[in-house]
Amino acid sequence: RICFINKMDKMAADFNFSFASIGERLGANAIAVQIPIGAADTLEGIINLINMKAYYFSEEELGAVVEERDIPDNMKEEADRWRHELVEKVADLDDELAEKYLADEDITEEELIAALRRATLAIKCHPVFCGSALKNIGVQRLLDGVIDYLPNPLEVPEIKGTKPKTDEPVTRPSDPSAPFSALVFKVVNDAHGDLTYIRVYSGTLEKGSRVLNSNNGKKENVSRIFEMHSKDRIAREKCEAGEIVAIVGLKNSITGETLCDANDPVVLERMDFPEPVISMSIEPATTADKDKLGNALTTIRREDPSFRSHYDEETGQTIIEGMGELHLEIITHKLTRDMKIGVNVGRPRVAYREAILGHAEARGLHKKQSGGRGQFGDVVITVEPFTAEDAEEAGLKFNDNIAFEENIFGGSVPREYIPSVEAGCREAAKSGILAGYPLINVKVTLTDGSYHEVDSSQVAFEQAGILAMREACRKAGLVLLEPVMKVQVTTPDDFLGAITGDLNRRRGMIVETEQRSNTRVITAECPLSEMFGYATTARGLSQGRASYSMEPLDYRPVPDSVSKTVLEAALV
Repeated sequence: RICFINKMDKMAADFNFSFASIGERLGANAIAVQIPIGAADTLEGIINLINMKAYYFSEEELGAVVEERDIPDNMKEEADRWRHELVEKVADLDDELAEKYLADEDITEEELIAALRRATLAIKCHPVFCGSALKNIGVQRLLDGVIDYLPNPLEVPEIKGTKPKTDEPVTRPSDPSAPFSALVFKVVNDAHGDLTYIRVYSGTLEKGSRVLNSNNGKKENVSRIFEMHSKDRIAREKCEAGEIVAIVGLKNSITGETLCDANDPVVLERMDFPEPVISMSIEPATTADKDKLGNALTTIRREDPSFRSHYDEETGQTIIEGMGELHLEIITHKLTRDMKIGVNVGRPRVAYREAILGHAEARGLHKKQSGGRGQFGDVVITVEPFTAEDAEEAGLKFNDNIAFEENIFGGSVPREYIPSVEAGCREAAKSGILAGYPLINVKVTLTDGSYHEVDSSQVAFEQAGILAMREACRKAGLVLLEPVMKVQVTTPDDFLGAITGDLNRRRGMIVETEQRSNTRVITAECPLSEMFGYATTARGLSQGRASYSMEPLDYRPVPDSVSKTVLEAALV
């Protein structure tokens, strides 16, 4: 609802450009309530357009000391222009203020704040603040804005959720007397026990109580409750709806999961975390580090749900997976520096995926007779390309990027065996068809089959599902997919050619180039496999002056020349 233009102390920071891009890119009705005093190295403070005062923040005191002054003479004209635009925009959205504005009457600070609050709550506008979180400039004013313009817990609609087993929609009011429900949004490893940060949406939580994690069905003990103030903590006996607290005692809850009353369970909407796009092997340096490594990876997984790890039985290695090279680098540094665990790491590996190209049908027959009771499972399935949008439109679950539907008539496959067929299809997709990489974006439909009254079993139909899935996907045609990243590079004009040339050599596609002061911002889409070591290269090409950011975008087919090399390496 409100925006904060951060990093105004960064090279090439431009408030006017950033403010304009909020409307151009996001389509939001942005209204500035602050403007910065200076930018980049000259950032000193901010001007509050509501009361037309300048605020300067002491860097030595980490922003805790704020000095209020008159607006500098060289900025009065600019501040007046922004103030006029602020009043005009708010008056367009609020009838009460519009009458005073048209009558050319004086508008008080309180009236302006009240009108802006009404417009913000109605989602008609978005107040814009600015500053630097690194230098603690403007952060306090942003928090004041949260109080001034955003709804308090009693003003927001009831939180929506579902029943754990039936997915029946339910709501929870922001009322201390309602059944307890809260969402875990952060887990921090602490010397005195993991701190689990929660936002209480309804009900009351008391110290020493027992709650249910409705996502995994496990009960948790809440031994202590803390009200957090940066590094300081205040012990609490209880917390109520609308509060954010940290609790101690939880063992099986991670970010995004719901805690609730065991007698009235609910699952709140959770955050979706993208699949990892990169992996590498990690091994303990000594025998003493072996046990500590397993516990440490579990702790990191609880803190960071986008991080994954598993043990590869074929190679005997532990594999860690994450969102990029920097992500895994931070994880390894945390293990060695913070947790004091010696580890040896391998080279990063790209998380390729497989997909089918068309429709196909295949039969899977698992038949085995060995003297006693045999095994018999027979299924016919069809496969077709499918996306999350298709699944939502069709009302199908899209777990692990696979949708499964049964279209059986006449009982050719008994109902008790259909889940086994689905499990077999999913197992085949997980282990891959083409080169061992997981298969994604496919819909499987069970259309026919047969069974034996004595020899059929769940295991037999699971094996039949595996055979049918592999055969159908081969018939449909397979393609290798690679993760493509959205890369944004900020570089001085002098090095634009070198940077773009290097991105092109990395199979990158330049999407957009923007001018910001004397710097260029290049937005490109590049395969992750080509981006290893890019931080060093970018610094080398720009005399250390370029910076970049990278985030997962999507999966795209690998070019034939590259695919051949990847498949040969995977099958060795």
